[in-house]
Amino acid sequence: MATDTTARTEIYKFLTHNTSDVVYYLLEANGMKRIGITGPTGAGKTTALNALTSLGAHVIDADQVYHRLLASSGAMRQALTDRFGPGILDPGGGIDRKALGNVVFADPAALADLNEITHSFVRAEIDRQVAQARREGRPAVAIDAIALIESGAAEGCDAVVGVLAPKQVRVRRIMAREGISEAYARKRVEAQREDGFFRAHCTHILENGGEDPAAFEAQALALFAPWLEEQEN
Repeated sequence: MATDTTARTEIYKFLTHNTSDVVYYLLEANGMKRIGITGPTGAGKTTALNALTSLGAHVIDADQVYHRLLASSGAMRQALTDRFGPGILDPGGGIDRKALGNVVFADPAALADLNEITHSFVRAEIDRQVAQARREGRPAVAIDAIALIESGAAEGCDAVVGVLAPKQVRVRRIMAREGISEAYARKRVEAQREDGFFRAHCTHILENGGEDPAAFEAQALALFAPWLEEQEN
C-alpha cells in the first residue's frame, strides 16, 4: 500500500473521507465469538454484517463512535485542542477536520499523538458497548472499523471472512449507492486491494455474484449461523 494511503488509514475515515476501505472486525470479548469481515468497497460487506446482526451479534461502527465523540465529548475535544492548539477549531468551537488533517499529515509525531488521543476515547466507548453486549448475552460483538488485516486486528479473530464480488458488480453498486459517475466509481474500485490479497489473508471467502442479493444473504447466514449457534451451546 502506498505511504499516503497508509497514513490515511492510520487516522480514521473522518479525516480522509476515504470510505472505500471500510472493514469489519469482531473484538475479543469473554464469552463472545470473534469474527472479522473485510473486503473491497461495493462487494456486499453490509449484507454480511446484517446477517450477523440477524443472528444476534452486536455491531459497533467505530467511525460513528468517533463522530459522536467528536460532537459530544468535551473531554476529547479539549485533549485535541491542548495538543494541537486552537487552530483546529471551527468558528463554532468544534473540531475542523480539514485543519486537523493538515496538521497531522505534515508531522508524523503529530499523527502518532492524534492516534493516541483519539484511540483512547474510542476504545473506552467500544469497551462500554462490549460490556453491555456481554451483559445482554450476545453470541458475538461486531466492530466496523478500517484496515482489519493491515492493522493486525485480524490476528485476534476466530475467523476472518473476505467478501468479494466482480469489479463490474462493485462499480454498479457504488454508482447506485453514492450517485457518482461510472468513471469515478471505477477509479474507486481500481484503487482497492485485489481479490488475491483477501484470499491470502482470510480464513473464509464469501463470493457475491451480485445477481441475487437474497441468495447472497442466505449464503452469509449459512456460513455464520453454525458458528454463533456453537457459541450459544
